[in-house]
Amino acid sequence: MNKYIGVVLLFALFSCNSATENANQTQDSTAVQVDSTATSIALDDQQVQEIYNHYIILKDALVATNFEQARPAASELSAKLAGYAGCENTALIAKKIAEAKNIADQRKEFTFLSSDIIALFKHADLTAGTIYVQRCPMANNGDGGEWLASEKQIQNPYYGDEMMDCGAVLEEIHTK
Repeated sequence: MNKYIGVVLLFALFSCNSATENANQTQDSTAVQVDSTATSIALDDQQVQEIYNHYIILKDALVATNFEQARPAASELSAKLAGYAGCENTALIAKKIAEAKNIADQRKEFTFLSSDIIALFKHADLTAGTIYVQRCPMANNGDGGEWLASEKQIQNPYYGDEMMDCGAVLEEIHTK
């Protein structure tokens, strides 16, 4: 029992960035379709699953350098994050992506979003599939940028088709 409490406390501390509680608030929206690659990942918590699915939709829009598709994807992700306790601040980052004026600004904010999201999924209860933490060392003027993917193959959301395969897998998150 003590081990379980410790895991829950770690999850609360390292997920997203905020400790306020809002877990019972849910948002229901079907404006964005879930990509089939995201469905190969199964998480124990349905809210966390939805966050992952919408994150992948946003990441894929950035990979495709599709500014217009990234906006509603980020908006949907923001709503999912706002409804999950501890992720309210991360929801604000997703909202900035939705309101960005261009793809460059979306990609800049995606770095901050991904940092928080990666922390969430390192502590999530993955029941099927593998989540890949990937990094492009050239993103953000050489500071680098990380993201999550459902596949091992690099598809760079920071450069899209300009440098599609720039990056490497840093870590694999497996089922427990």
